[in-house]
Amino acid sequence: MSSETNGSPPSCKVMVTGAAGFMGKKLVAKIVTDGGKLKDGRTATELILMDVVKPSGPEGDSIPFTVKAVEGDLSVAEDMTSLMSVKPDVIFHLAAIVSGDAEKNFEKGYSINMDGTRNLLEAIRSIDGYTPRIVFASSAAVFGGSVPDPIPDTHHLTPRTSYGTQKAICELLVDDYSRKGYVDGISIRFPTISVRPGKPNKAASSFISGIIREPLAGVETICPVGRHIKHPVASPRRAVEYLLTAASIPTEELTKGSRSFTMPAIRVSVGEMLDAMEKVAGKEVLDLVKMETDEFLEGIIGNWQFNFESKRAKELGFQPDKCFEDIVQAHIDDELGGAVHKAKKTKEDA
Repeated sequence: MSSETNGSPPSCKVMVTGAAGFMGKKLVAKIVTDGGKLKDGRTATELILMDVVKPSGPEGDSIPFTVKAVEGDLSVAEDMTSLMSVKPDVIFHLAAIVSGDAEKNFEKGYSINMDGTRNLLEAIRSIDGYTPRIVFASSAAVFGGSVPDPIPDTHHLTPRTSYGTQKAICELLVDDYSRKGYVDGISIRFPTISVRPGKPNKAASSFISGIIREPLAGVETICPVGRHIKHPVASPRRAVEYLLTAASIPTEELTKGSRSFTMPAIRVSVGEMLDAMEKVAGKEVLDLVKMETDEFLEGIIGNWQFNFESKRAKELGFQPDKCFEDIVQAHIDDELGGAVHKAKKTKEDA
């Protein structure tokens, strides 16, 4: 998958699908910061950014590789065939519609999340002698209902949402296409990523970022579930590290069992999240959170109160955040310039 010339470091082409999204932007920024160097020693010579809306790429003369932004629709097979013509060595497949949207829009969810992934894999399969590493962003939503505590790596998949079902199907596709030698794939099951910057999205778990992000920006927000609800989370910083680590895992390690790995997470209750925010930023910030239960959301999130063993992932170098207070502080440092905005604002003013 890589080449080496005159003793120079092995080079590779890197592609990010869903590059216009939050996680895509974070990943791209980290690759740029690291000068294109991946954890396995390879260095990116070209970075291809793809999304349904043409992503904006990094700019500047100091970027030591070529950046190409392209518009493409996963649900259109021809788009994926064209996209794969550049034959990237590493593909971070992040493009998807989120959980709440997939639950409310059944056909759209399957078209993008399942059919789109199959289109991507089929486009790769159509190229003789081409076997890229593909890192598929899966989700803890592949589990649901009654599960053991903790959930072992060998537990069967029990999704209770359309989104979770779509992710579970794609994990099996990645595993089977890898078994047949068409790709060298790994699926990593993310917990909820918090604190996400930007505006709320349609993910059922979006509020887990919102109850921290908005108050820290001085904006009132609603917490739609009870303080008792527990949820596995990882910071954006940690999620990016998970993606980059997954790209570097030796193939022989991936053939020892399932190619799907549950990422380590810290499991905290909503109450503990709010208490951590108060400890870091003060009661004035906490007072901007209003408790108003949304039964639809609580019904979904109530099925995701997981505790993961993640033994295989930890053995391969994936490590969780230390505590939620650190996650709150990281958001303040990375997104707010190190300062909390305590002046109360309405959502319209934000």
